[in-house]
Amino acid sequence: MKDKSIPHPSVYTDKKRLELIKGYRVHEQRTPSKPVHVVTPSQTLGPFFSLGLVQPGDDDLACRTPGGPRAEGVPITVGGRVLDQDGRPVRKALIEVWQANCRGKYEHPDDVTPQPPDPNLKAFGRALTAEDGSYRFRSIKPGAYPNPGYDDWMRPPHIHFSVFAAGVMQRLITQMYFPGEALNDIDPILNGIEDLEARASLIGRDLGGGDFEFNIVLRGKAETAFLVDS
Repeated sequence: MKDKSIPHPSVYTDKKRLELIKGYRVHEQRTPSKPVHVVTPSQTLGPFFSLGLVQPGDDDLACRTPGGPRAEGVPITVGGRVLDQDGRPVRKALIEVWQANCRGKYEHPDDVTPQPPDPNLKAFGRALTAEDGSYRFRSIKPGAYPNPGYDDWMRPPHIHFSVFAAGVMQRLITQMYFPGEALNDIDPILNGIEDLEARASLIGRDLGGGDFEFNIVLRGKAETAFLVDS
């Protein structure tokens, strides 16, 4: 029997809906509510010491070792550019991505859904952007999955992104969604972003042949919608 105290996804209809979903808060201030004795000052992040930071094969989520067996699912590539508020490329930004397998199962001990894991899916990737701000990952298209605790609504297929860059005080977290997915239209997390242009910035562009483009803008009017890491 479902817990009647847990709200159904249909209740997430006003501007406060993201506040009802644990772990998904947009641009929330992370300042303590009460004064503390000593506040450690923030400093700029970077530059990165890139030697050893990214290893061969880290940009391929669909196999655990370079040249090894491939994961199940539809092969895809996801690439794009990381840009600043003036549209200039951000070089050597560190991008980390993670995702579910083709059946919607995460390689994570907290994922207790009955779907089987994929022994060949690494499910995590890392890359540094090039001089022109570009990056590229190989993977498989992730599946949808139920979100436990909220009447098990189905989350649409998506890939999680984390971005570190010089001048950024904390990592930036977002998710790339796939175009044309019916679940996009009813997902409370995606639709919890009020600004339509910001919401659209999270939909990857289908280039055909399994290739998707996802550009990330760190600041400014065209800033990608980011979620608070929690």
